[in-house]
Amino acid sequence: MTKVNKGWEELFERHNILYKVDTEGYYKVTSKAINKVREARLMTKFDHKNNLPEIFQQNNLSILPITRGSYVISKFDAYKELHYNKDLDTAEIEFPSEIESIDFSNIYSEATALNCAYSTGIINLFLNEEHTLPTISGRMSSSSFSFNIRNIETNNKFPVDVQNSQVEIDGGYEGRNKLMLVEAKNSVSKDFLVRQLYYPYRLWRQKVSKEVVPVFMTFSNDVWSFFEYKFTNPLEYNSLVLVKQRNYMIAPEKINLNDIKNVLENVTIIKEPKVSFPQADSFKRVINLLEMLMEKDLDRDYLTHTLDVHPRQTNYYTSAAMYLGLIEKKREDGVTLYYVTEEGKKIMNMTYKKKYLSIIEKILRNPSFNESFRCFLKDGYPPDNKKIVEIMKKTNIYKVEKDSTFSRRATTVKSWLDWILSLQE
Repeated sequence: MTKVNKGWEELFERHNILYKVDTEGYYKVTSKAINKVREARLMTKFDHKNNLPEIFQQNNLSILPITRGSYVISKFDAYKELHYNKDLDTAEIEFPSEIESIDFSNIYSEATALNCAYSTGIINLFLNEEHTLPTISGRMSSSSFSFNIRNIETNNKFPVDVQNSQVEIDGGYEGRNKLMLVEAKNSVSKDFLVRQLYYPYRLWRQKVSKEVVPVFMTFSNDVWSFFEYKFTNPLEYNSLVLVKQRNYMIAPEKINLNDIKNVLENVTIIKEPKVSFPQADSFKRVINLLEMLMEKDLDRDYLTHTLDVHPRQTNYYTSAAMYLGLIEKKREDGVTLYYVTEEGKKIMNMTYKKKYLSIIEKILRNPSFNESFRCFLKDGYPPDNKKIVEIMKKTNIYKVEKDSTFSRRATTVKSWLDWILSLQE
């Protein structure tokens, strides 16, 4: 169990929280009480439903701040699922030639991603304003407001009063007609905490006469994904509806099928690494992992929290990147940290086309992927799991023996090959 899980187990037992939620419908807890177990700031930040402590997940509980030093726990429907439209085109934006202080091929922080989006005009395009200015960001007081939130089990509305809670806004951009408030993440997400949009929305809705536009933005795999939302009833937390989604990227040098075939024909095949064979179906998350580690070395708990995955899946994705020789792990002060290898840093610092062709080379130098990809190109459709397993069994894969395990790994092979072909223009 993580420190957060252990801390909340202790708090639930100490304050009889489950009983009080069941009998009264909620429980209010102070930062002072939480601090007796572990720092409240570390014990209350759950940006995704997956991040919630086990005792919360098992009992359909969520937590919301109501003042600067207190929180309410109940069976709240606090999160919103995030769906990336796979059929949506990605608009290609030219990078301004006069800007030298942003290296758009090496964007790994949310702040830099937002600065780049503003500098390239993406913010104006998305907001449909001719000219916007960055006006607000950082931490501020929420002021006072009330709202209703849905009980996830009964569907009843639960009233919440907020009195000067802390609000943090990653970016605020004001145009002639609108004020856009952005919550930014440098990771691909399955859901997000509605509070991160709702509290800033309620604060600024009563401060300005213009339309306040709540926006959730992710930046990963060199793509900005913007999601504009609207609260159809400002007094209802769960009235959030999607208005539009748009994807943007800096116009890259195109990758075509011949480029990929050229990598395939010139790659030097290696022996299967003495590392767990990948079981990580989303290669975009492997890239996302590398992007996060380019900023700093990180431990497993932090990666799990930010990648929005189950802890077991964190192991899968770190093992996948280690299989490719792009990350390694080390022990520092009793903690296991993951870091990008020198070769990984070299690749991640390349321009778009070179970077992704180099990563393709890292995949195709492994025998199972190489032969499976050749079958894909020869037949014009991906090999089935049975064929991939047949290929894998010939290549002395490290510590894989059961047919069921081979089959699961074959699914990863197929998804990675799909990712390779998705990069072509």
